[in-house]
Amino acid sequence: MANTSERTLRLLSLLQTHRYWPGGDLADRLGVSERTLRRDVDRLRELGYPVDASRGVAGGYQLRSGTAMPPLLLDDEEAVAIAVGLRTAAGGAVEGIEETSVRALTKVIQVMPPRLRRRVEALRTYTVPGVFSGGPTVDAEALAVIASACRDDERLRFSYTARGASRSERLVEPHRLVSLGRRWYLVAWDVERGDWRTFRVDRLTAPQPTGARFRQRDLPAADAAAFVKQRQVERPHRYTIEVVVHASEAAVRNAFGREADVSAVGPEACRIVIRSDYLEWPIASLGWLGADFEVMGPPEFAEALRATGARYARAASAASTADATASAE
Repeated sequence: MANTSERTLRLLSLLQTHRYWPGGDLADRLGVSERTLRRDVDRLRELGYPVDASRGVAGGYQLRSGTAMPPLLLDDEEAVAIAVGLRTAAGGAVEGIEETSVRALTKVIQVMPPRLRRRVEALRTYTVPGVFSGGPTVDAEALAVIASACRDDERLRFSYTARGASRSERLVEPHRLVSLGRRWYLVAWDVERGDWRTFRVDRLTAPQPTGARFRQRDLPAADAAAFVKQRQVERPHRYTIEVVVHASEAAVRNAFGREADVSAVGPEACRIVIRSDYLEWPIASLGWLGADFEVMGPPEFAEALRATGARYARAASAASTADATASAE
């Protein structure tokens, strides 16, 4: 049996990673009697961790939110993951969270041992963003409410404005949140429409848990991210852009993430198919990639590229003229 301090830390870790533990299951995981488990729970309460207990045959324990935040117990991998996540959040994909993320990141890194700080710095230095483009921001509080409803299997109500449609009220059984490119999607079963749907989080407002629980259904896809991507392919888009890029498949996938279909056509050549309602972000992503490419279609994309190239050429010509004038003076 582990010593008391080690066992208490193990108990805290289990409570932090599971919403509710039946008492017998928790005691078995720790290898102790239920009487010893009760003493360990009391010890956590003395340290400021609010642990709720329910009695009876189905009794158990869960860690609830309190009036003050006690220290979190994190292993090495969790600490690195939090630091990387905070760096990403500081980039501005979630509305109003940039400054808060920077403050939190500073605190996390400050208490990290040097070996973990080096890992975080390596990830920052040698990781590039998946897509070079702007995008709508989402409300951080809305994300937290939706994530909690997914975790707790609790029905959710919200107002939603679909693409090209008026606002409507939705009642859903939330499944997962998916971050794709710079957008967040909720995958959920729409109760009133009787079907699986994806919802852009930046288009929904006032998400409210209803208190009604549900049993999760089988998603008709390998995972939630695959479901969102498939729905994006199925819905009509204004443009289907096809390009052959002279770069490795790995480099192209880094540049476009999951927002394009990429297939290798040679050692250093890839075919890219992008379905989009806009031309600007594919142009920006191709420019960021820094590789030669040929446009297979459509004509509108080729024309947009010509216009963008002409604009850049005018800017470069003006800079050259200004340099020449300065040299002559």
